[in-house]
Amino acid sequence: MNLTLKVWRQSGPDDDGRLVRYEIEDVSPDMSFLEMLDVLNEGLILAGDDPVAFDHDCREGICGMCSMMIDGVAHGPQKNTTTCQLHMRHYNDGDTIVIEPWRARPFPVVKDLVVDRSAFDRIIQAGGFISVPAGSAPDAHAMPVPKADADDAFDAATCIGCGACVAACPNGSASLFTAAKITHLGLLPQGQPERGSRARAMVEQMDEEGFGGCTNTGECTAVCPKGIPLDTIARMNADYLRASRKSG
Repeated sequence: MNLTLKVWRQSGPDDDGRLVRYEIEDVSPDMSFLEMLDVLNEGLILAGDDPVAFDHDCREGICGMCSMMIDGVAHGPQKNTTTCQLHMRHYNDGDTIVIEPWRARPFPVVKDLVVDRSAFDRIIQAGGFISVPAGSAPDAHAMPVPKADADDAFDAATCIGCGACVAACPNGSASLFTAAKITHLGLLPQGQPERGSRARAMVEQMDEEGFGGCTNTGECTAVCPKGIPLDTIARMNADYLRASRKSG
């Protein structure tokens, strides 16, 4: 396939940035989206141009690093798919593809398609831990957990912290990310001692980072590559309110 790419180029946080048009030829339908960008960069390097900077690591849909807006959709058109798992067979010869970084004030652009997502790290540091001493794994069934709680905790724990929820939200809210981290600990016995303080600390840190408020539009869960449900936000809000009342 021959494609036209419009790629956001920005040399640094203080640069205004712009969309730059590139023509790329002989793209195999079997390439992943990131492999297609690798081919683009090889051509740019051979031409003496600066390659496009983009985040990537595992390329297996696990790490969440491959975050970018593709034609205005976080991670592209395929539901429950990260950018690295998106393949070029979903495009047609002659297509024009617009590629941009996440757009959110707490995610400043570092260069091109790379943004600084350390705000997520600080939310985790505020309360994403348990005080139960680490040690060997407990014996099976030594600490019974209702299956519904275990399933919900596992679903929330699949969050890879990519930031697609923030990028898609019209308010730039990090509520789905924060709720997932609060939920997967708060539903398990080991997470109960800090359940209330965890919710308060992480929600307050999320607000301090400058993320917007949740208005339940559902854009976050629609683009989440792991399909984390919206009800995790309701659970986070309930934990936060309960903790606020106790401390008040």
